[in-house]
Amino acid sequence: MVDIATRVYNHNWKIDPIVRSLIDTDFYKLLMCQSIHRNRPDTQVTFSLINRTTRIPLARLIDEGELREQLDHVRSLSLSRGEGTWLRGNTFYGKRQMFSPAFMEWFEALKLPPYHLERVGDQYELTFEGNWPEVMLWEIPALAVLMELRSRAVLAAMGKFELQVLYARAMTRLWEKIERLRRIDGLKIADFGTRRRHSFLWQDWCVQAMIEGLGDAFIGTSNCRIALRRDIEAIGTNAHELPMVYAALADTDEDLRQAPYRVLEDWHEEHEGNLRIILPDTYGTAGFLQHAPDWLAGWTGIRIDSGDPVIGAETAIAWWKSRGEDPRNKLVIFSDGLDTEKIEELHTRFVGRVKVSFGWGTLLTNDFRGLVPNDALAPFSLVCKAISANGRPTVKLSDNPNKAMGPAAEIERYKRVFGVGEQVAQAVVV
Repeated sequence: MVDIATRVYNHNWKIDPIVRSLIDTDFYKLLMCQSIHRNRPDTQVTFSLINRTTRIPLARLIDEGELREQLDHVRSLSLSRGEGTWLRGNTFYGKRQMFSPAFMEWFEALKLPPYHLERVGDQYELTFEGNWPEVMLWEIPALAVLMELRSRAVLAAMGKFELQVLYARAMTRLWEKIERLRRIDGLKIADFGTRRRHSFLWQDWCVQAMIEGLGDAFIGTSNCRIALRRDIEAIGTNAHELPMVYAALADTDEDLRQAPYRVLEDWHEEHEGNLRIILPDTYGTAGFLQHAPDWLAGWTGIRIDSGDPVIGAETAIAWWKSRGEDPRNKLVIFSDGLDTEKIEELHTRFVGRVKVSFGWGTLLTNDFRGLVPNDALAPFSLVCKAISANGRPTVKLSDNPNKAMGPAAEIERYKRVFGVGEQVAQAVVV
């Protein structure tokens, strides 16, 4: 097992680059990338870094030269032969050869496109432009680089023994969470913590702890490199990026209204079983389900990723019943701002009514709250989103207005088109 504290104390980024591989990314990015490569390969998109926690002055904490070195390193990466073999030959979600030969040939030749970096006040403006299948693969490594450089900036001022104690406390905290979770009968939980992790080494340690501590209750990780490295399942389906870009490309209000369903029509053609998971909240869960075509009710389940998770799951259960489906046969995946108490609460409320699963993110792989002075390692909300497609702005409404993004006029238009009324604002924890 890696001695993380000593490794951090002796950090040399050429030994420990933040992003080690093009598959040091979330599995759903590769699934979506294949779909986009097939259906919308020439769409031009712009992705941008957005720091929702503006009190964290990233440009004061992180040296621009070091940031550029890490981003340039990511651009130098290409898929290794072993990684390509794993993606081509492994079984994912019960399906062999999940990734087509045409996609793999493209991916094996890929190097990520250029980036644009500029300091604006105490923040960095980091953007990526180009063909959608290429640019989208910057999202996870860009977030990982910024999150870990912030961690390294704080840790650089700490001594060797101080680091040993810090990591001992963080390990103890996580193990106590695991001990609490393993009391939950029938728990199914996966690591979704790549995008806002403390570091790669720490995420890998957390996954190993989950494997040992939770046994079969731990069903896998979203991180492809760690899944390969630890011989566990790669977990993931799709994300808000797809409906956001499809919607931006719509020419009329009616095209806009149908865009989220066209995304899932394309997905339906490619995937089955546990990959048929609906993410309904991009433009409001209630409206999405109300107007959804009947065939979507036959999908495997729903992922709840914003708003009140209880309301989201109850809405899904009522919808399945209204469409003649038995909710007990459906899967609900909770994935927004989870920690042990919320996991226990949601499992207790919904077990037996639906199949319950959890995607545990930031508070699995980056919970250093209260462990250093001024809480300088507390997690914060950093995202990297598609902000335009073919020159048109993208919009996300979410079930939580604090997660909405896009130009104000477009947000109002989308609310009108999708019938989104007043929403209850909730704090964005991570």
